[in-house]
Amino acid sequence: MSSPAEPSRARAAALAGGVRAACLALALWWSIPASAVERLLLRLPEVHNPAFSVHALELRFDAARGSAELHIGRVKLGSRHWREVVLRCARARFSLDELSCSRAQLWLAGRRLPVDAEFAFAPQRAAMRLALRTAGGARVEAAFTPEEGWVADFDRVELSELAAWLQEWRPGMMKAWQERAPEGTLSGRAEWSARRGGGDELRLTARLEDGRFATSDGLQAAEALGLDIRLDAREKAGAWDWQARLGWRHGAAYLHPLYFEAGPLVDAAGRLRGSRLSVHEARAEFEGVAALAFAAEIDLAEASLVEAAVTVSGADLAVLGPRWMAPLVAPANADRLSFSGYVSGGLRVKDGRLVEGNMVLAAAGLSLRGADGSRGLAVGPVDGRLPWRSDGERRAALQIGGARWGKLEFGAFVLGARVDGNGVRFDHTVVPLLDSALVFDDLALHREADGWHGRGSLVVEPVSMPALTAALDLPSMSGVLSASLPGLRVTPGEIAFDGALVITVFDGYLQATGLRLLEPLGVASHLSADIEGRHLDLAQLTETFSFGSITGFVDVDVRGLELTHWRPTAFDARIASSPGRYPRRVSQRAVQNISALGGGGAMAAIQRGALGFFDTFGYRELGLRCRMLSNICSMDGIEGGGRADGGFVIMRGGGIPALNVIGYNRRVDWSELVDRLQRVVADNVTPELR
Repeated sequence: MSSPAEPSRARAAALAGGVRAACLALALWWSIPASAVERLLLRLPEVHNPAFSVHALELRFDAARGSAELHIGRVKLGSRHWREVVLRCARARFSLDELSCSRAQLWLAGRRLPVDAEFAFAPQRAAMRLALRTAGGARVEAAFTPEEGWVADFDRVELSELAAWLQEWRPGMMKAWQERAPEGTLSGRAEWSARRGGGDELRLTARLEDGRFATSDGLQAAEALGLDIRLDAREKAGAWDWQARLGWRHGAAYLHPLYFEAGPLVDAAGRLRGSRLSVHEARAEFEGVAALAFAAEIDLAEASLVEAAVTVSGADLAVLGPRWMAPLVAPANADRLSFSGYVSGGLRVKDGRLVEGNMVLAAAGLSLRGADGSRGLAVGPVDGRLPWRSDGERRAALQIGGARWGKLEFGAFVLGARVDGNGVRFDHTVVPLLDSALVFDDLALHREADGWHGRGSLVVEPVSMPALTAALDLPSMSGVLSASLPGLRVTPGEIAFDGALVITVFDGYLQATGLRLLEPLGVASHLSADIEGRHLDLAQLTETFSFGSITGFVDVDVRGLELTHWRPTAFDARIASSPGRYPRRVSQRAVQNISALGGGGAMAAIQRGALGFFDTFGYRELGLRCRMLSNICSMDGIEGGGRADGGFVIMRGGGIPALNVIGYNRRVDWSELVDRLQRVVADNVTPELR
């Protein structure tokens, strides 16, 4: 009964016997005096071995020059083929023990490879040695014996040079290589041998240093990559079953929109058949992740992901959020986002498209700081499950512990939704706000080519103004705020509202219409609206803001209001006395403050000397207008109150003593005007009149 090793030894002996016979013939020719033999030609139709085979071999030797050429019609290594292989030796030597070649050039399919080669063949042992060196300093030394197969050591092989080899080995892969222009050096060892039961076996250990790549559009790039690679593969029926370990030592990579840094250790197993790479099972050790596993099908020829599945458990959002989620949630504001809590779940991708996802949140939180570092938006803690499939509808339910926008706090609520392949429809949702609530109805979002679109309605139930102003650190105001916005619309980068936001305050009301919010999470958030105020009690208003004392009522209109970062950049505002009969008195201090708002020279009043003898004065009407653009206010007063001297009437006197307030500066710096008003209110001092 034969041992398992006998078939392998038999194949090796057959190879050695055939090669020894050929070399013996060469040695006999070599023993003839050189004067008698000037040229030698040897042809072998084929040489077979379990690890490789050679077809149409032709050796030409020129004794006078001591040179030789080796022509091979086809070389087969495992399942790979090379055609028209030529080795041209500047120096060649034959003996019974060895055939050697130095200072050789290697040609493949009519093209010279950028390497210098040395070659030696020992017929007695059927052993070979091959050394390749490049001008860049790369070195490959390979040896073959029937017992061990091929063993190759390589050092500082440039990835750009390796691409030229891959052009012959796997032409289809060159497209992916050329698009990314990889660079770096590989060093290590490869062992290729025949297995006892048939097929080949490959073992590879390698180290990549200073690896880098980049696409022309900048969406994929890496720098200073350091990788440790170990691969064990076995061929069976034209496919390779493999196991690998990849250790990422240093460097970083950007695969739009995600950024990755060194640290992961990956163990994987799978199969390679043709240009299709299957990852059956892979596990990775990642900072901030309890467990990560994935499987994939990859088309190496096109460098494309055919199908993949990833599962994650116990992922720490404080660690992973800034790297992976921020670029997806708000790429323009990633540095202002903070995360907390944990997430588990999975994703499945097919033909480059996300087809399924599932997310389970535990005490998760998200916060977005304001552009100036102030408190912005915050949500959490959030618990619940968010499933999604591209071909069907799923139910999602989240328990949200609260939220904050600036200094405004929202209570806990439940968010339910139906999620389908291209959008989400939310259930009736009530969000507590102070002593009231925000009520969302029929809110639905769907994704189109240019981003998210949606519609819905929002009702703000009456909110106590004293509670609201206290929460916002504003002077206390009486009244309530409410809103009915039936036409809430969402488009990429914009939220718009039909309907009106109404505040009943100071015994009158303020109403905002045409509300539009652009880039709400962007670095250039922008709000526009028109505001109408009617019958606002000046006594309450001036008492609230420590402006002095004015009795009466005013109407307010602000058209074309534009706010950027909550600061006004344009508007046309008008304040005028409300129609009707009511007491109209103004204190001396209020007169001085109104005069200050009129700009330099505004205190030009009839009976000015009477200011020292009276505390209050009567007036018939007041009016002030500011059209602001490019930070400059174009000032005006009561309609029809223009004067021949260029002034404008802000307050028209009435009663005894009568007093007019007249402005003369029609162009006022808005920032200076606001600063002056803030000093009046905050310091409770009389402004300097200039």
